[in-house]
Amino acid sequence: MAYDVEFYQKENREIPLLDFQESLPPKLRAKTFREIELLKEHGPNLREPYTKPIKETDNRGIFELRVKFSTDISRVLYFSYTGTTFVLLHGFVKKTNATPSREIDKARKFKEDYERRCLHE
Repeated sequence: MAYDVEFYQKENREIPLLDFQESLPPKLRAKTFREIELLKEHGPNLREPYTKPIKETDNRGIFELRVKFSTDISRVLYFSYTGTTFVLLHGFVKKTNATPSREIDKARKFKEDYERRCLHE
């Protein structure tokens, strides 16, 4: 079964993940797109080391797509909007062992914004 992937778009039409992708070195960018393709192919069946849920209570439903190329590590935060659609929120280069809380907070705000706007369409 194929799954749909959607890029979160802010009200001002900015797409945070595409901006992030453009900032990456070419090989890491290519690897990130490959991991997104894996998510499209396998959906919720994709597990570690490719994806992992964010555990904190306020962040239930947010996952990280884990991308590593050589010594570079990046993450794409996303959530499942329907059983077959994943919304890619934003990405960041990982520099520490723990996922920074500011990145999780940003993903949660984007998720809430997306859901609010979709309910009013």
